[in-house]
Amino acid sequence: MNIPSNLKYSNDHEWIRVEDNHTAVVGITDFAQSQLGDIVFVDIQTEGETLSAGEVFGAIEAVKTVSDALMPVSGKIIEVNTELENAPELVNKDPYGNGWMIKIEMTNPNELTDLLTAEQYQEIAQ
Repeated sequence: MNIPSNLKYSNDHEWIRVEDNHTAVVGITDFAQSQLGDIVFVDIQTEGETLSAGEVFGAIEAVKTVSDALMPVSGKIIEVNTELENAPELVNKDPYGNGWMIKIEMTNPNELTDLLTAEQYQEIAQ
């Protein structure tokens, strides 16, 4: 299982990559996509909204189930990965690269300290 060390992780299996002091990219982990199975649709209707950590920013539909995608930290959703509209399988193939879901402007970067390191996440992703 792939757990990049340069990311932070939530207990709900989202990852976050900080790009600068306020902007970050969010997606679901390799573990999460493997548990969901073949992803057939990613529904994110929250662009432009400001959400708190733990709030639902979208839904991920797989062949057998639908799962909520949750904000790892509070922020405003400034961009949605539109490639997922026509190619939701990117989340399965490249969860940490082309399968990213949203870009956010963090409203409280201090919340990053509440997230897990790669080593800590590995403990729960089994």
